[in-house]
Amino acid sequence: MKSTLYLLLTSLLVSCGENTNNSPFLVFSKDKVTAEVTPQITYINPSGMTVQTRYNVPENYTRKTYRHQDFGYHLQQLPLKDYGKKVKYYNGKDKNTPQVYSSVVDLPIGAKDLHQCADAAMRLRADFLYQQKRYGEISFHFNDGQPRAYTDYVKGDYSTQTYWNYLEHIFMYANTSSLKQQLQSVPKNEVQIGDILLQSGTPYGHAVIVIDMAENQAGDRLVLLAQSYMPAQELQVLENPSSSDGNPWYRIDHDRIITPKWEFTSADWKTW
Repeated sequence: MKSTLYLLLTSLLVSCGENTNNSPFLVFSKDKVTAEVTPQITYINPSGMTVQTRYNVPENYTRKTYRHQDFGYHLQQLPLKDYGKKVKYYNGKDKNTPQVYSSVVDLPIGAKDLHQCADAAMRLRADFLYQQKRYGEISFHFNDGQPRAYTDYVKGDYSTQTYWNYLEHIFMYANTSSLKQQLQSVPKNEVQIGDILLQSGTPYGHAVIVIDMAENQAGDRLVLLAQSYMPAQELQVLENPSSSDGNPWYRIDHDRIITPKWEFTSADWKTW
């Protein structure tokens, strides 16, 4: 009992939260509160219902393409809610936060305060592997550094409900700190779709994930970033606060990556 309480407490202490130093169940398948920050139609196709079809790449850039069995394809095909919908918290309330996100990923998150930042990144990776029936590859670490494998948990029951039960078990005892220990660092010039910007900290850390990528002839790459946050909430495609024209794409060759709720550095890039 004591060890369980310790794990739960530790997990909560390193959940997602405000970066005060900078004050700034499953994949099978905006929020614009003020009109003046609505992105230009150049970058947004309101009728698009996936990441790939809603977000246009900037001029002179080409979207990276992936095979159907690739993680990148899975992320580009993430379903989105109707343009203009608001993010929902786990309790059903709206997230009325302007200038943070431009679209809401249409995936259920459960009714518990669990699906936060690192959880959302792990969930997207697990959903992809689950779809591909690569069950043996689904495994995440708790704070003790030991992996908790999906196959050990479900014991042959690969139903969607048991899969979601496993994810909520992971969400309860894993966090930014344990995920950081599990992942490998990657230099900014080698970042790929599905990679993560991740900071652990006390009491809070944060993580955002690359869900799309574009490149120009010079090899410069841009990415779209998505996050969940705290309290638990739906995944959302982030705005870019450094953009003056509503461009949601982020450059990854910079040493500082400023998102609406967190400032990362190029040393924070992690890969699976």
